[in-house]
Amino acid sequence: MTALVMTQPRGVRVPASALPALPALPGGAVRRARSAAPSDEAPLRLTARGRRVLLVIVLLVVGVGLALMQADRASADGPTGAVEVVRHVVQPGETLWDIARQVAGPEEDVRDVVLHLVELNRLPSGGLMAGQSIVIPTS
Repeated sequence: MTALVMTQPRGVRVPASALPALPALPGGAVRRARSAAPSDEAPLRLTARGRRVLLVIVLLVVGVGLALMQADRASADGPTGAVEVVRHVVQPGETLWDIARQVAGPEEDVRDVVLHLVELNRLPSGGLMAGQSIVIPTS
């Protein structure tokens, strides 16, 4: 039995003297036609303009990717609507919970009102001292 092995032919090398001459270049230099065979030695080269275009494309892709990652998030940190307040002087034995219970509406949770009073008055904790002046929302 005989085996037949086929290989793909490589580019044919032609001596430069066998190539047809092209029109003369300025200065009397003669240009020869290049071989149509691909060269294994020629690496991919980017010009300065090609590198700039590639950089812009990469930056656009990264920017779009970051924008898509942030698309499901939204935040707003700006001035809120004005809150009408009255000044209240804390009486001996009065707690923030007692004040919040008086201020809270029928559908409001007293715990949420306590947190709102702490934020509104910028209190370091929920403790109050007799004679301390705090602001309480009217509505």
